This record gives sequence, C-alpha cells and structure tokens, in this order.
Amino acid sequence: MTPLSVLIVDDQILLRQGLRKLLEIEEGIEVVGDAADGVEALEFLTAAPPPDVALVDARMPRMDGIELIGRMRAEHPGVPAVILTTFDDDELVFGGLRAGARGYLLKDVPPDELVLAIRQAARGETVLGGPAADRLVAALGRSGAPAEPVPEAAPEPPPSLSDREWEVARLVGTGATNREIARALFITEGTAKNHVTNILRKLDLRDRTALALWVGQHGG
Repeated sequence: MTPLSVLIVDDQILLRQGLRKLLEIEEGIEVVGDAADGVEALEFLTAAPPPDVALVDARMPRMDGIELIGRMRAEHPGVPAVILTTFDDDELVFGGLRAGARGYLLKDVPPDELVLAIRQAARGETVLGGPAADRLVAALGRSGAPAEPVPEAAPEPPPSLSDREWEVARLVGTGATNREIARALFITEGTAKNHVTNILRKLDLRDRTALALWVGQHGG
C-alpha cells in the first residue's frame, strides 16, 4: 500500500524535525517535505508531486497558515490542510476553516490522534480537536452574528495597484475594518494593514477616508 505523503509547514525548525521523526516511525505515513512558512510551502507544492496532507502552523512569518490555506484552496485544491498550532482563539479557528482547512488541532494533541487526523483528512473528512470543536459548537449556538463581508466581483484594478491591493481598496470603500478585510480575504489583520498602508502610499492619499472616496470615483 502506498504510504500517505505529508508536508510539514512550521516556522520552528525543532518542531518540524520532531514531527518528521514522530511521523516517520508510523507505518503508512511518509514525510515528503517541510517548509518554514507559506511562501516556502507554495514553492514546494509547485515543484513537487502534491502531498496527501499538509500540516500547517497558523502563525508564521512572510505568509501565515490562514493565507497559505486560502492560496492552497485556489491553487492546489487537491491537498487537504490541517492546522496544527499552539494558538486557540476564534479568529484562527474560524479563519482557518473559512479558508478551507480540513482540520484544526493544537500541538499538545496526542501522537495517535495526530496520526488519525492525518488519515481522516486524506479521506476528505474534517477533523477538529476538542477546543476547536467546542468553539464551533458555541458559535453555532449563537444567533444574530453579523455576516462576514465578502468581496464582490471586481472590475479590473487600476494599473498602480495589484489585484489583491484592489480587493483591499474596494473593501475599504465599503467601510470594512482591517479585521473584516482579513476575514473576507483569508489573510491576517497585519497583512491587511500593510496592504492599506501600501495602497495609500501608491495613490498618495492621506487616510482611509480619502481612499474610500477614491474607490468610489474609480468604479469600486
């Protein structure tokens, strides 16, 4: 039987090495690569045969796990991603699941549960650790939660802005906060803030209000 291939994405080298050793002693699982952030992970996925499962940390430099999973869903939809992180909060749990993660586990998960989660994700099942499952159940029990902003179909971006910057600019035009932009586009709040700063600089605008007016004038 062909072993399940796994890609490990985590910015901590000791954890990557530890996970590799842990998984390589498991029958039927093969670690085919590791990456220190989302940028390296996408490079690996582009250059190598796709793994059966990717274990992805939530917070990493350059490109974090939430943004990576959103990119994977668009560019490598056949690779299920399971978030494996030390962080347990609503923004990461729901952001990861909205981005397309097949599971969410904390790093203190027992080894046998991690192995089972990998096998389940490879079969297309959703796997949630206890804390993540509790948060999801609690959220489903709440009523009247505000809808998340969703980017609409956009016209071509102005030449001065990238496609992603135009998406961000249009959301600013609707009055969305950095957090709302991050959730809508499956990126971190810090990344959204950086995009807004770059847009203001490129367009030589003073603030978000000026940007919102500019977007209205340019078909956003």
